[in-house]
Amino acid sequence: MLADGPLILVATDFSPTAAAALEWGTEIASSHGGRVCLVHALHLQGPVADYLPSPPDLDEHLQGAAAERLQTLAAELAERGVAATTRLELGLPSQAIVAVAEELDPALLVQGSRGHTGFAHLLLGSTAERVVQHAPCPVLTVHPGDHEEHRPVRTILVPTDFSADAERAAQVARSVLAPVEAGARLVLLHAYHLPVEYTAYGTIPTGLSFQQDVAAVAEERLAEIAGALRRDGLEVTVMSREGYPPEAIVQAAREVGADLVAMGSHGRTGLRHLLLGSTAERVVQHAPCPVLTVRHPDGA
Repeated sequence: MLADGPLILVATDFSPTAAAALEWGTEIASSHGGRVCLVHALHLQGPVADYLPSPPDLDEHLQGAAAERLQTLAAELAERGVAATTRLELGLPSQAIVAVAEELDPALLVQGSRGHTGFAHLLLGSTAERVVQHAPCPVLTVHPGDHEEHRPVRTILVPTDFSADAERAAQVARSVLAPVEAGARLVLLHAYHLPVEYTAYGTIPTGLSFQQDVAAVAEERLAEIAGALRRDGLEVTVMSREGYPPEAIVQAAREVGADLVAMGSHGRTGLRHLLLGSTAERVVQHAPCPVLTVRHPDGA
C-alpha cells in the first residue's frame, strides 16, 4: 500500500504513452508526498541491418542519449517539486523493469500499455503484459489517450471475485484515494458469468432460481467488503451483474465514469500468470481509463 513518502517507479521508452504514464506517476507521487524513479531499458540488438554494419561506438552513443533523456525528465519533475532519480538498464525491457522493481520495492510501478511499436492493443508477450505478470508490486497501466484525459482520481472501480488478489486490489485502491477528497468514491463490482445451460434455453425455473441465488450471495459478500471500507469515511457503492466479466467491467467503468480500475491480476483460477484472454488482460486492453493490477506475492 502507499504510505508516507512512497517510491513510484515509472517505466519509460520516451513514447507518448510513456509520457502519459509519467504524468500519472508524477501526480500520484506528488499527492502522497512521494518520489519518482524513472527507469529506461535499452535493448541493444546488434547491427541495424545485415547489409550495413553499425558504427563501432553506436552502443555508447545510445546509452549516452538515453541517460540524457532520463536526466532531462528528472529535471522537469524537480521543477514541479517532485524528487526523481533515474535508472538506465541494459536488456529486455520487461525483464529489466521487473528486476529494478524487485530491487527497489516501490509502492507502485507505472507503465504505458504500448510504446513505439504502434500496436493498438497488448500482444501476448509484450513488455506491458509481462510486467503485469511478473512485477512484485502493484502496476498501473496507462493508455495512450489517458494523457489528455488525466484528471484527479476520485472514482475507482474495483472488480472483485472475492479472491485474495481482489481483496488486496481494494486495499491498494483505497490507499490511492488517501487522503479522502470530497466526492471520492469506490465502486465495488462483481461480474459473474452463468454457464450456457442457464442462459441459452430461455427462462427456466431452475436457471432463474440459480441466477437469483448467485446474485443474492454476491450482494451479501459485496456488502461485507463495503462495510469494512466505509469505516474510515470513504463512500462505497456496490454493483453486481451477470455477463462476460471483461465486458461487464469495461462497461461499468464507462457507466460510473471511473478514473481508475483496480483489480487482481489473477483470481480464483489460481494461475501464477495471466493467460491470453484473461479478464485482467482484456480489461487492461479496453478500459476507458488507467488500470491498476495487483497480484498476491508468490507464496503468500
